[in-house]
Amino acid sequence: MAARIYQRPKSAMQSGKARMDEWVLEFEQSEARKPDPLMGWTGSGDTQTQVTLTFPTKEAAKEYAAKYGIAARVHATPPRTLKLQAYADNFR
Repeated sequence: MAARIYQRPKSAMQSGKARMDEWVLEFEQSEARKPDPLMGWTGSGDTQTQVTLTFPTKEAAKEYAAKYGIAARVHATPPRTLKLQAYADNFR
């Protein structure tokens, strides 16, 4: 089983920062998705992709993966940059 560990990004729909400090462990797909011949929906028999585990720290997520023998890759959190501009810049 392969998995990835990353820090939850900020929601684009709201300005709040709730749950941004959580680290998430998600399993990667082990089987390709294919369309269902009757309904046309896309799916696969892989149920591990539905599992999402949250941890308070990156170290806790790495310890969990090591304990259960999960090959996990840690994705670094990109640095946050602020775009400072004045209200008058909207009218230039």
